[in-house]
Amino acid sequence: MRAVQVSKLEGPEALEVVEIDEPVAGPDQVLIDVESAGVVFPDLLLTRGEYQMRPELPFTLGSEVAGTVRTAPDGSGFAPGDRVAAMCVVGGFAPSVVAPASQTFPLPDGVSADVGAGLPMNYLTAHFVLTTRGRLAAGETVLVHGAAGGVGVACIQFARARGATVIAVVSTEGKAEVARAAGADHAVLVDGFKDATLVITGGEGVDIVVDPVGGDRFTDSLRSLRRGGRLLVVGFTAGEIPTVKVNRLLLRNTEVVGAAWGEWAMGDPDFMRGQWAELLDDIASGRLAPPISAAYPLAQASAAVGELAERRVTGKVVVRPRE
Repeated sequence: MRAVQVSKLEGPEALEVVEIDEPVAGPDQVLIDVESAGVVFPDLLLTRGEYQMRPELPFTLGSEVAGTVRTAPDGSGFAPGDRVAAMCVVGGFAPSVVAPASQTFPLPDGVSADVGAGLPMNYLTAHFVLTTRGRLAAGETVLVHGAAGGVGVACIQFARARGATVIAVVSTEGKAEVARAAGADHAVLVDGFKDATLVITGGEGVDIVVDPVGGDRFTDSLRSLRRGGRLLVVGFTAGEIPTVKVNRLLLRNTEVVGAAWGEWAMGDPDFMRGQWAELLDDIASGRLAPPISAAYPLAQASAAVGELAERRVTGKVVVRPRE
């Protein structure tokens, strides 16, 4: 079968479409015929050797997929023909992939494969960030950085589904429209976002800041918190890892909370399936659904990952391995 491989760590431009053998499922794995594969930020990092996991070269790229079960182990809850989404970590940019049964999830019939492929990483991250680490309660106000990206849109939709008010922080007016379409109550530009947030909240600040970006906005994020607020550190897409003066936390009884979903989930093999079960009604109803901004055939996977490298993504980019 054709697959998109990383054979040298030189970024998305070096991706190659090659012929490889079809995968064979192990005893705890589901073999999935892939209809669509999501493109996520770790895919970009993997092409550069910058991700915490470094598979042996060459390897097939692709962290999350949606498709149909071909084979499944006894006791997994799946049978041939079932529609699923899955976290495979690698191997998804191919017509077939194996995924751990613990990281394979039922996909409602009304949800397209493209949407399904955009759900696992970003929406399970949003659930973990806002629920497990952020302790989100209905009626709270959440500020989301990078709000037009995959994690940002997922956090907007999840927070709104749980009864929160959402302020989206974006870099352009075009991205503000994406955030509003995802359900954000307010959208503000990153330049001056602290002052705009304080105006929106009547000077009180927000209960939660979700920050997958990092960089030089971190201090103003802390200043945007109300008393007892929580700043959730999700990642550093800006590249720069910020530091915090802890006296700021003391003065307003605020918190800076690490929110590394992957690290947490890897310590509990049942965690992801439990998360998915909590999200399933929202997924089936369409309350949680990534907007698909672009779909590429397998031969153009390099361009698909390149969209993340160039910071042009609004919503979700997918690769369709059978096209």
